[in-house]
Amino acid sequence: MTLVEEGRVEHLAEPWLTIGGHSFRSRLIVGIEQYDSVDVVRDVLAATGADVFITTVDPDSRRSSLLLSDLDDAISLDEFIWVGTTSFSRSRESAVRTAHILRDTMGITILKLDVRGADNLPDNRGTVEAARQLRAEGMELLPFILPDLETARALQAEGCAALRVMASPVASGRGIDDLRAVKEIIDGVGIPVVVEGGLGTAKHVAVAMELGADATLINTALIRARDPLKMAVAMRHAVAAGRLAYESGPMAETPAA
Repeated sequence: MTLVEEGRVEHLAEPWLTIGGHSFRSRLIVGIEQYDSVDVVRDVLAATGADVFITTVDPDSRRSSLLLSDLDDAISLDEFIWVGTTSFSRSRESAVRTAHILRDTMGITILKLDVRGADNLPDNRGTVEAARQLRAEGMELLPFILPDLETARALQAEGCAALRVMASPVASGRGIDDLRAVKEIIDGVGIPVVVEGGLGTAKHVAVAMELGADATLINTALIRARDPLKMAVAMRHAVAAGRLAYESGPMAETPAA
């Protein structure tokens, strides 16, 4: 049977990233740092089809974002790829310290690297500096950056596994502010690109995937939706639709008369 005859999208489950002996298949990554309910985390991960489990610690108090013992009672955590994040960090030093805590206490060596300033925007220079140190220590990195091709290429040169490019400020719900800048990075690097930040609804995710993004990462869009589980399902379909549209080679737009 062909894809059209079956209406299936199994080919979308082919790995888009393989690092550290793990293959990332789901093109929808879900952040769970904002959740305080184990049941909601369990249901959201199932609804989105996510295969990544993201965890972190506060670099000052060393508190986990959720109690792993509680999560382990509700979710088969060994079925997920464990990825650490430094999303609570507000400096290069704090990000590196968080990475060390995650590695030393949980054995995590795949890191969603965030170095953000007080404005909660990615610090591109600090991110490159942190990436250089952590790569030298053997960690696999997915750094978060403002859309800047020079920074993207610098991180690729450092050996980062993939890039996470900000669509718009985190939690803004605006979608992609600068389509051209994001597309320039997707086309200008040779490693996978994940679009995240400000993706508030399914249409934003579909647009990112149609640009050629390898995956999208969402968080606030789910927890702030009136029905997080319905939004989770919508996002899952949007990722598939956007990727299929990109792969189809869509028709060119006709300029307005």
